[in-house]
Amino acid sequence: MRKTYRSNSGATPGPDIYRKVTDQILAELEAGRVPWVQPWDSSHAGIGLPFNAASQRRYSGVNILTLWHAVTARGFTGHGFLTFRQAAALGGTVRRGERGTPIVYTRRIAPDDRRERGDDGEHSSGKGFSFLKSFTVFSVDQCEGLPDHVHARPQPVPDGLILPAAQALIDATGADFRIGGHEAYYSPAHDFVAVPRPEAFHEPVNWHRTAFHELAHWVGHSSRLNRDQSGAFGSAAYGREELVAEMAGAFVCAALGIAPTVRHADYIGSWLAILREDHRAILRAASAASKAADYLLAFQSDRSGSSAMADAPNGRSNLSRVVEGRQAA
Repeated sequence: MRKTYRSNSGATPGPDIYRKVTDQILAELEAGRVPWVQPWDSSHAGIGLPFNAASQRRYSGVNILTLWHAVTARGFTGHGFLTFRQAAALGGTVRRGERGTPIVYTRRIAPDDRRERGDDGEHSSGKGFSFLKSFTVFSVDQCEGLPDHVHARPQPVPDGLILPAAQALIDATGADFRIGGHEAYYSPAHDFVAVPRPEAFHEPVNWHRTAFHELAHWVGHSSRLNRDQSGAFGSAAYGREELVAEMAGAFVCAALGIAPTVRHADYIGSWLAILREDHRAILRAASAASKAADYLLAFQSDRSGSSAMADAPNGRSNLSRVVEGRQAA
């Protein structure tokens, strides 16, 4: 018999949580689908990141992938989710017979017995220890009696080669962001991003995917989130960094309402190798990608004066130098 552990949120799977999430991601990759690039054309929900409809807090880390999968596989019309108790607190209820979606969070037991928790699915550093737990959420589509504002649909995406929201976010980062040339890359040694002109892309919307992929590398610089970017091309470390940047770019595009097509299908083989070797790799990568997306989207909140994502850094300024046609240094 499978062992379960009882918590305030109900029966929680034991040590196989990592394995269950990783198996789902592996199945998607083996089928030739990239699960962090939502198939928006086949979704009724439009473009966006999953969020808690009661607190308005966006879910992060591997929970984004889990809830995106639920949205597309089950035909939900929005990205809002609630626990059973939150639905009741809003005056509604989960319809009888509805099946929820398990998501995860980590709880850290500190040396002084105080508990800290997060939902990025990754172990905390320092003394003490962390363990993964899960609880169940329901799409607002599975509920009834909720207030009208909970069912609000996102605004349509404006047209344009470089969408205004994307341009504003790039400007706000203060990054040395160079448009021109024939290659897209980030130079850690010189700390700049280079991306070809939008006209160079068969589908100009994919310029945004590339731009935020490279900015996700920029976020990993030692002066910012300090990720390991020392891997040589083709190495496992290089593949892990590409996986983080690819997911982070997808998360930022989703937050801005931008729907690019799949990028870098040729990396699927290396990603499969990484995930098969370590069943916790996808949780680590999704956690790092979510932190990178939070970091970038926080610049959006700095300009608007309101928080774009929870726990994002503040206090940045200076407009970026968007230099058209500059060559790589």
